[in-house]
Amino acid sequence: MRDTVITRDMVANPKTKYGNARASTRHFITQRVTGAINIAFLIFLLFVVVRLAGQDRPDMVSVLGNAWIGLPLAALLVVVTVHMRNGMRDTLEDYFAGRIYRLLMLLNTLFCILVAVAGVAALLKLVFWG
Repeated sequence: MRDTVITRDMVANPKTKYGNARASTRHFITQRVTGAINIAFLIFLLFVVVRLAGQDRPDMVSVLGNAWIGLPLAALLVVVTVHMRNGMRDTLEDYFAGRIYRLLMLLNTLFCILVAVAGVAALLKLVFWG
């Protein structure tokens, strides 16, 4: 797929299509929904951080091992990584194009998946196996 050079005339024409409209709308909605979920989870996250302040490891394991705390934290971690991937996508779109953009998006996606899998696995281990 060749990269199209965007000219002044293309920008001036309101009927010019720059990309996949459905993908852009999905990205927009996903970014807003994950941001709203992050705000909603903020109070819960602050509760956990304040609860764990100054605690030693066994107390931390007992708090995070509670299913009412660990499972919502795992869900929050997944939502945060989706939001992180979309935010980095916006930044990468601004500065890169073509093959380098696709490579960086692949690396961005792999990093976000790695963070989500490692974090969720650690929390699920605490919840189900202590």
